[in-house]
Amino acid sequence: MERPVDFTQSYDVVIAGGGNAALCAAIAARRGGASVAVVEKAPRFYRGGNTRHTRNMRCAHDSATETLSGPYTEDEFFDDLLRVTQGKTNPDLARMMIRRSKDMLTWITEQGVRFQPSLGGTLSLGRTNSFFLGGGRAMLNALYRTAESLGVHVVYDAEITDLEMDGPRFVAAEVTTATGKRRLAGRALVAASGGFEANIDWLKEGWGEIAENFLIRGTPYNRGSLLRTLIGKGMQQIGDPTQCHAVAIDARAPKYDGGIITRLDCVVFGIVVNRDCQRFYDEGEDIWPKRYAIWGRLVAAQPGQIAYIIFDARSLKLFMPSLFPPVTGASIEDLAGKLDLDPAALRATVDRFNAAVQPGQFDDTILDGCHTEGLTPAKTNWARRIEEGPFYAYPVRPGITFTYLGVAVDDEARVQLAGGGRAENIWAAGEIMAGNVLGQGYAAGIGMTIGSVFGRLAGEGASSHASR
Repeated sequence: MERPVDFTQSYDVVIAGGGNAALCAAIAARRGGASVAVVEKAPRFYRGGNTRHTRNMRCAHDSATETLSGPYTEDEFFDDLLRVTQGKTNPDLARMMIRRSKDMLTWITEQGVRFQPSLGGTLSLGRTNSFFLGGGRAMLNALYRTAESLGVHVVYDAEITDLEMDGPRFVAAEVTTATGKRRLAGRALVAASGGFEANIDWLKEGWGEIAENFLIRGTPYNRGSLLRTLIGKGMQQIGDPTQCHAVAIDARAPKYDGGIITRLDCVVFGIVVNRDCQRFYDEGEDIWPKRYAIWGRLVAAQPGQIAYIIFDARSLKLFMPSLFPPVTGASIEDLAGKLDLDPAALRATVDRFNAAVQPGQFDDTILDGCHTEGLTPAKTNWARRIEEGPFYAYPVRPGITFTYLGVAVDDEARVQLAGGGRAENIWAAGEIMAGNVLGQGYAAGIGMTIGSVFGRLAGEGASSHASR
């Protein structure tokens, strides 16, 4: 049974946000005996931020399970994180998160979330990542059912627009609703309200005018208002405003909320060219889940922030299809015309690539070593001549999932003060503090790990504080 927030009541724990991190915090706090109010900016139907669009989470585990095909050790997880971030992470927080992730698959299942059997194929995630049965929305609905059954109160269409503070201590939140501003008092605050990726003006502060050409994969409600408020109230800022989870998505996707079905997983099977028909990066650098999140930034650096994935008939069924069908051409020149590209220039690029491809045994399931020689940039795996018609292409633009600029936290998820020390009763979880772990780069499923681990920590910490 849903329980609306009672603004005449003071709650033990006030939680900003309504996604995975917020719900893990709410459940943990409520199980700790605290009264809990969740303030969600979105309407009920669109609740949950980017969690609605997710599919899986990455957790360390010592052996195969019913839903995972093999072990994924803490050290391997940490090595993968170091590789994708190029060392730009807080190693102590990262190792703590990875260690605690081992318990999350059991804990989150206890909250009603279900997983499906491990996946094979080109995603290469059957051993490392657990996939939600029914996807992110089903996972989210399960968490809401559990939270509601425990007595968590929720208000939708409501945004925390200011904080009443007593020095480093949170006192109350100003909540803006459709009927006006309300005061919501609490003994502790958990900030789990996402990043600022839907705030194009803020993105421009770091990226400049090219941010106008970015597409926002997730919720249009993550505009960073609470993050701005926290920084303004003296919380320590962390991260680079230009660092984010950014993938190449179909250029035909909507400006906001296109979700995971607009993502394209075919980069490794062809070549990627900009509007001048020039390649600009190694499409076969590593397996896709460890490299897909670099392609948004790569495309953002190209003229007009647009690029084109080109491949032939042999590769059409090697990847998961997306929302939009590929553009099709009987020849490379025909394909170029449909993309408004220079046919001669695209033909020349394809010919140079084909001439550079070396003999090898193509295998889409492993790093197969099929490569080019004498070509810059090289393609180091899955290099195969583009020669069997019909030919296909997807136009792509940068798709921003979430931003990494956020607030600093400690290993208890407690928010740190800019002047030193930590806030007395403010915790943070999820995208709003992801920059502590993700200085740059991304590997599939880590965002959900950050949200669930730090959400549970924050809920437990806030509940313990409120009970004193």
